[in-house]
Amino acid sequence: MNAEMNFDRARHNMIEQQIRTWEVLDQRVLDLLDEIHREDFVPVTYRNLALADIQIPLPHGQVTMTPKVEARLLQVVDIQKSDNVLEVGTGCAYLTALLARASSRVVSVDIFGEFPRQAAEKLSRYRINNIILEHGDAINGWDKQKNFDVIVLTGSLPVLPSCFQQQLAPMGRLFVITGSLPVMEAELITRIGKNEWRRESLFETFIPPLIGANLADTFDF
Repeated sequence: MNAEMNFDRARHNMIEQQIRTWEVLDQRVLDLLDEIHREDFVPVTYRNLALADIQIPLPHGQVTMTPKVEARLLQVVDIQKSDNVLEVGTGCAYLTALLARASSRVVSVDIFGEFPRQAAEKLSRYRINNIILEHGDAINGWDKQKNFDVIVLTGSLPVLPSCFQQQLAPMGRLFVITGSLPVMEAELITRIGKNEWRRESLFETFIPPLIGANLADTFDF
């Protein structure tokens, strides 16, 4: 009981001290962070650090985003209940759960089969069943016959390939982190026409690249 009370207090502190102070004021996002408990998704070894302002190590040399980056991401892509979402990089599945709770459907793909397998059990605890978990390489897009309202890439890309923009539905939004260390930049890309996209710089951050990202082609706006 005491441990859960400590998590409740830590979650409140996370929202008030990390999230709100990083200009995340959308009540829908804050409610999601309160409802879906991050400590239920990170590796057990790091459970007590789940709500800290750090990237949590994952298997295969991967890491989570920090809580404030996850929250800012959710705010900027502005997910609607009718939206179909593509997530590239399931990881610990915490962000997957947040995306699913906010949307109509999420397709989440990871190149490491361990992550989708573990995600199914975690998501079932929250009775989240509007997610399709896939094991595969999505560096060149996924299910290319379909367009998505929101696409989220949880790893970085040194250069941005055209495939993800092309898979956006009209007015679809893409969250991506581009560049290489020491400077990586989070960006929001919105499809505003058949061959026209709006690109918005959000903030500087860093995260490991998607596997195979160095093979991506450049894309000109």
